[in-house]
Amino acid sequence: MIGLVMKSRWQLTEVGQCLENVFTDLDTVFALQGENITHDSVSDVIKVQHQNVNYYVKRYTSAGKGIKQFLGKSRIEGEWENLQWFAQWGILTATIIGFGLEKKWGLFHRGAIITQEIPNTLNLAQMAEQSNLIDSDSVRVISQSLSAYTRKIHQHGFIHNDLKWRNILINDKFQVFLIDCPLGDFWKGRMLQYRIVKDLKTLDNHAKKYLRRTQRLRFFLDYMESKRLNADSKQLLLSLLRRRSRRYDKRSNLSLILRDLY
Repeated sequence: MIGLVMKSRWQLTEVGQCLENVFTDLDTVFALQGENITHDSVSDVIKVQHQNVNYYVKRYTSAGKGIKQFLGKSRIEGEWENLQWFAQWGILTATIIGFGLEKKWGLFHRGAIITQEIPNTLNLAQMAEQSNLIDSDSVRVISQSLSAYTRKIHQHGFIHNDLKWRNILINDKFQVFLIDCPLGDFWKGRMLQYRIVKDLKTLDNHAKKYLRRTQRLRFFLDYMESKRLNADSKQLLLSLLRRRSRRYDKRSNLSLILRDLY
């Protein structure tokens, strides 16, 4: 009877097989103690160390927030599936060590994902706070990589849905890593185009605080694989500008890019 009530799945990846005695099953994972990183109403993240290697353990006690917890796949499933998609597409991301979930009476009960720490990294928001990105030689390198990654996921019909700078890691070689993507999903048609603009808008919400207009325009042109604004890029950029003027800070000087459209 218990087996009918509770169903548990826990899987270590090929990389994580050697850690079976550390991350044995969900019971073991939820009993782990470590450095508290984040905590909210549906999940927590702790950092644990084993043999001088750090691992991030993200544990969910709810499938999501509000009605979303009863619709579609859980956030933890999205978390591990989307990191696997990134790796498959050649996008640098965190190495998954293990993942799994438990259901009770067919409904989500709890789940977890463990990733290995990417050494010598800061998230892009931290990097921006600690350095002058406007005059940094690293900006061009980071911008090119990030625009290529964003274009690639969109070409696959995938939307990140949370492309905030804190979810983008940069290492000491200025390599870009995409992490933390539980809300990402595939879309088609008009909804895909609508959400592409949303992803780009989210990125620029942060960029306007730290970068010149020319640097932000350069990112957009790299994303479009264009050296200058053409009909397609103008249409997409205007969609981005209109969306911002309705819902975000109207003081953003991105609107001045309109001068370059004509």
